[in-house]
Order: sequence, then C-alpha cells, then structure tokens
Amino acid sequence: MHPILNIAVKAARRAGTIINRASTDLDKLEVQTKQPNDFVTEVDRAAEAAIIEVIRDAYPEHAILAEESGDTGGESEFQWIIDPLDGTTNYIHGFPQYSVSIALAERGIVQQAVVYDPTRNDLFTASRGRGAFLNDRRIRVSKRVRLNDTLIGTGFPFKNMAHVDAYLAMFKDLAGKTAGLRRPGSAALDLAYVACGRTDGFFEIGLAPWDMAAGVLLVTEAGGLASDFGGEGDYLKTGNLVCGTPKIFTQLLQVVQSHRTDALQA
Repeated sequence: MHPILNIAVKAARRAGTIINRASTDLDKLEVQTKQPNDFVTEVDRAAEAAIIEVIRDAYPEHAILAEESGDTGGESEFQWIIDPLDGTTNYIHGFPQYSVSIALAERGIVQQAVVYDPTRNDLFTASRGRGAFLNDRRIRVSKRVRLNDTLIGTGFPFKNMAHVDAYLAMFKDLAGKTAGLRRPGSAALDLAYVACGRTDGFFEIGLAPWDMAAGVLLVTEAGGLASDFGGEGDYLKTGNLVCGTPKIFTQLLQVVQSHRTDALQA
C-alpha cells in the first residue's frame, strides 16, 4: 500500500472509531441544521478533527479541503479532500448507511482514495494506476452491459430545489429502463458500491467535491467510467456526476443528458 494511502487509512479508521462510539447513544447528539435537510453534529466535527490531526502529523505542509472546516493549508500542490461523515442524516436516525471519505489530490488530480464504512468495517481503497480494493481484495465493476438489467444508485438534489424537476424526469425515465433505482444516502459509499459491483451505475446533481473525490477514483480504478453531465471530467467543479461500468455509463449518460436543463449543461 502507498505510504500516503496508509495515512489516509489510519485517519479514516480513527474517525470511524469516533463515529461508532457515538452511535451507541444517538439521543445525546447535538444536531444543528446547516440548511433544510442538511445537518451537522459534534460527531462530524470530532471525526473531521481526528482526520486532520493524523494528516497534519504526517504532512503538515499539505492543504486540506474539508466539509466542516473548509479550505485550509495555503498553496500546496497536495490537497486532502475530506468528508468525515457522509450520510449524517442517516446517522442521526440510526440508519446504518454512512461513511468516511478521504482523498488526496496532487495538482488537482486525485491520486489516493479511502472510503470507510464503519458499521460494516468495510475499507475501500485506491491508488491511481494501482487498482481498487475492498479489505485488501481487488475489486472490479460489474459485467452487466444492458441498462434494463442494472441497479442504479442516485441521490436527491435537496440542496438546490431548482434542479428537482430535471432530476425527477431522469428518475422517472430510468425507473422504466432499469431493474431498480436506489437512494441509500451516502454518495461516497454509493460510488464504492459501483466500484465493487454491488450496483452498476450512479448519477446525482449538486454534489460537493468531498462527496465524490474518493469514490470516483475507486470507480475508475475498478474499471468504470465517470463524467459530468456534459460527458467531460469537470464533475468536481460542476457537482454533477454520472458513472458506471463502461457499457452502462454510456447508456446512463444518454438518459441523463436527454433531461438536462440549461442549468445542468455540465
């Protein structure tokens, strides 16, 4: 395992310990609302602080972009992209579908990725050019080639209600063209599921970089494809993401593109 990836794994597991410990008494959680349907708890902040501490001890000069504390660290060509608890709404309800997501980008290109599911102790890792792994076992995207045989992951665009109509049109179209659609509530984990073949594709509108940076590297290192809604690689900037197996990606992108509005051209 790459030395930098070892640090990311250490940080993710430390955050997972904090998350699991607090999950035993959710009634005591202090929950704040950032915006409608978007929550933060002291567990998010504690997990993020633990991740940053591990990273700073090993690489004090690196920049960090984290969901709760924002962009810090100056002009380093290395930037860590962190979501300490992806799926906070699930977490505060005791719904066991959430994850820790950590990626390292070098000059804007993601090189290392960890997505950790603390409820199942599933550790997804990837290094650019070295493949993707689940608990040290090499993983690949599924072999399905027909859209109507697929299980597709997604997430609702609750942060921008202006996109709801376009999203619902995509959802309705795909509901009739796939074996099923799933919205578990943690984009990072949804992407990890595409990487290991549990689902065959994924699409969502309005994601943040920390929601998808690690997960997309998992998908591509597992043999999948990913793009924004324009078929380009600017998803970290636009927040709009489509990914899947090579055959399914093309079919899924065509459906998504057929329902784009002017605001969703990328």
